[in-house]
Amino acid sequence: MSLSRRQVTVAALAAVPLTLAAAPAPKAGRTLYIAGDSTAAQKYADAAPETGWGMALPFFLHKDLTVANHAMNGRSSKSFVDEGRLAAILSVIRPGDLLLIQFAHNDEKATDPARYTEPWTTYQDHLRLYVDGARARGARPVLATSVERRRFDAAGNALPTHGDYPAAMRALAREEGVALLDIQALSLALWQRLGVEETKTYFNWTATEQDNTHFNPPGAIAVARLVAGELLRTRVLAPRDVRRLDDEIPTSWITWPEATA
Repeated sequence: MSLSRRQVTVAALAAVPLTLAAAPAPKAGRTLYIAGDSTAAQKYADAAPETGWGMALPFFLHKDLTVANHAMNGRSSKSFVDEGRLAAILSVIRPGDLLLIQFAHNDEKATDPARYTEPWTTYQDHLRLYVDGARARGARPVLATSVERRRFDAAGNALPTHGDYPAAMRALAREEGVALLDIQALSLALWQRLGVEETKTYFNWTATEQDNTHFNPPGAIAVARLVAGELLRTRVLAPRDVRRLDDEIPTSWITWPEATA
């Protein structure tokens, strides 16, 4: 079974340059918008086999729930706003839609003032812009802690790499009454179960690259499964909205379109 043409088209268009990403959402059904960074983003043929988990999320959602993946490489909660990408989503999001927000990887870059945010102040301040913006338009915001990198100590223990950012997001979710998908904790536990060697088969390890941040198809599918499971657990989605949570997903379902000019 493959994705519908509509799902593939929406996922691809949402990740291209901003002027195209702001196209109106389909009128039928609900749309789940993703605001995030390269770990979730749509990848193109020149980046294969690198795969964002947002590319695999539609495999786990009912066909009436469209994924509009606006996540972009290199963005933080701050730069995504400053570039007008949040505004583009808010210009088309509708009542009943969902806005899934995952940032931290690039917020952590303390030497880059265009992207850096401090966990307990400016990071939370920027996340509130997403939360308040979605709510003002009748849509539901959903916060997701950042998926973990692949890092182990000498004893084979999977290590957290995001500092205070997950805790700051958890605190904000409690304060604002926003559903939280704790992907950081779940992915850390998954990497621990898989171990040092097997996790290499989930990340973008190739003959020329050892990337411990970005995923290949198996990794993207595994993280998307965590996201879908959390959407169900937190009752953001109902059982009728999700599918295949326990099924094996063929990696051949992942495709990388050609980048547009």
